Order: sequence, then structure tokens, then C-alpha cells
Amino acid sequence: MHDSTFALSMSQEHKAGFVNIFGAPNAGKSTLLNALLGEQLVITSAKVQTTRHRILGILTEPDYQIVFSDTPGIIEPKYKLHQKMMMHVKSALEDADVAILMHDITQPLDEFYEIADSLKLKVPAIIILNKTDLVKDKKQIQTIVDAVKAKYPKSEVLTVSAQKKKDIDKILPAILKDLPEAPPYYPEDSISDRPVRFFVSELIRQQIYELYHEELPYHTAVIIQSFEEKPTLQVIKAEIIVSRETQKIIMIGKGGSMIKELGIRSRKEIEAFLQSKVHLELFIKVRPKWRDNDTYLREYGYNS
Repeated sequence: MHDSTFALSMSQEHKAGFVNIFGAPNAGKSTLLNALLGEQLVITSAKVQTTRHRILGILTEPDYQIVFSDTPGIIEPKYKLHQKMMMHVKSALEDADVAILMHDITQPLDEFYEIADSLKLKVPAIIILNKTDLVKDKKQIQTIVDAVKAKYPKSEVLTVSAQKKKDIDKILPAILKDLPEAPPYYPEDSISDRPVRFFVSELIRQQIYELYHEELPYHTAVIIQSFEEKPTLQVIKAEIIVSRETQKIIMIGKGGSMIKELGIRSRKEIEAFLQSKVHLELFIKVRPKWRDNDTYLREYGYNS
């Protein structure tokens, strides 16, 4: 009995691979990644295009390691910044073992078909129809599922609500079915390939999306200038880059009220992420047309 149990465990090979998430802006890609990892790793917002970089999140269990990639929403590039965002999507296409295609089920299917067909995927794909909690008529959900299955018969089609974490437990088994046998790519305690500074800047950027309205968040970049670990707290200095002087005035607010609120909210999120006390200093710098300037984009981490 003991020998047969041992033989069974030996035959269960370790699986590891890269699973890349694609979809339109605001399909819920970042929310899904956070739910799957059990970490607030990627910023989310009701506004579109919050993810600018390709972010790797790592899920490690004894018998598998899944390296997720949350890519920017697929858009027609208008600025060099957008072009670099789309380069991240292209690089994600090239190293995927499994692809997740996400669609907001409340949006027209034509939009999803256009994106799915344009990717020309050569790897197994799992189609996830997200935001089912927003559809009252369950028959309508089934009609959409049937239409997608008819168009992509080789792909598994799942319905979820990433925001509510509803039915996301169906996703991992679907991924593991197509994940190749391989040793882990990263140490077991890794949650991402990104440095802590990156996540701190993203947490500040998320608060900018929450606090400021309309186009302003899209004109901002956040750079961590210094990160000093002291015995009782972390001292962080961050620069917020804007395109125009008028934007700087809005960012500061009357009597400095807005920048103060941004600082309070950001510090709270960073302390929760780092599990330590933080002293945060924010500075605002005007750099005209930074989104179209290769030098600035490289400096801000858009290296592709």
C-alpha cells in the first residue's frame, strides 16, 4: 500500500508556466488577477487604462507555479505612452503558455471578437465572461455563452464576477489542465517580479484615479525618488509628474487640501502593503508632453 502511494505521488509532475490575461480596457483583468493571487497587487479603478505596465504576479503551490501577466487594455495608440503599453501586450503574446481572454459581459460581443481575433493566439485560451453580477436575466448570460462557444469551440468559456469573487474557483482547474510540466520559475516566496518601489508608486497612482476626475489621472506619472528604511518607519519621497501648470494647481487644490488628502490616502494604502509605518512626501513636477517624450517614458519605467 505504501509503495503504490509513493509511486502515485512520484507520477504527479510539477506544473509551471506563464498565463497572460488579455482584454479591452475595464474588462476586469486587474481585479481578476488580484482575486486569483489573494493580494492587492495591481491597481484597479472604474476608469479605463489604469494598467500601463505588464505586471507579473506569481501563484505558487506545492505542485504548481502559475506566473500571471496582467496586460494593459487593448487600445488604438494615441500617444507614445499608448504605443509602449501595446508593446507590453505584444511581449505577453510571445511567451504565453495559456491565454485568458476577458470580456465584460455587459458590453457588445463584437468588440470582444475583434480583440480575440486580432491576437492570433497559438496557445490554449480560456474565455472569461466577467461582471455576471450586473446581468439580471440569467437566460441572457446563457445566450451569450452559447454564442461565444459557437465562435470559439476549442476554448473553455467561463462566467464569473471578479469583483464579487463569484465562480473564480473554476479558473485554476481550467488553467492547470493546459499548463506544461516544468519546475518553478521563481522562488516560492515571490509574489511578483516587480520591486517594492513599483508597487508603492502604483498605490499612489491608484489614489490619484480615485481622488481626481476626468482626464487628470491619465496625464500623471508617479516616480519614487527615495525609499529609506529606518528602524521604526519607511521614509518615501515621490514625484507626481503632470503635463501642465494648470494640472499642478488642480493636484494641489485650494490651500493644499487635495495634495494633503492624496498623501493621507496613499500613506494608508502603502502602510497596509508594507506592513509598517510610513512617512510619505509628495512633490509635483510639470513636464510638458511627457506622454510623447521617449526620454521621459524611459525614465518613468516604460522601457519597451
